[in-house]
Amino acid sequence: MFISILLQGQPGIGPQIFILGAIIFVFYFFMIRPQMRKQKAEQTFRTTLEKGAKIVTIGGIHGRIVEVSDKTFLVEVDNNVKMRIEKSAISAEATKALDQSK
Repeated sequence: MFISILLQGQPGIGPQIFILGAIIFVFYFFMIRPQMRKQKAEQTFRTTLEKGAKIVTIGGIHGRIVEVSDKTFLVEVDNNVKMRIEKSAISAEATKALDQSK
């Protein structure tokens, strides 16, 4: 009788596992998956850039691509002023906004 009284107040492990699963589901579908999708889209954007494209870096530098190599771009920012920039420093959102503003 004493044991049955103790067991009545103890909730099962089922609701705790359900809540943990729901939290993992929410994090995956509302935070992790959209971020992975955004990274993939930016990577695709960077690989499709070609010579002559106008770009904006994450730091806000505007320029035109003069040369494309494996991991970097040579960007002309002014007459006879060129900078070598990592591909990961190109902002897809800012560059698309630059194209739409024309």
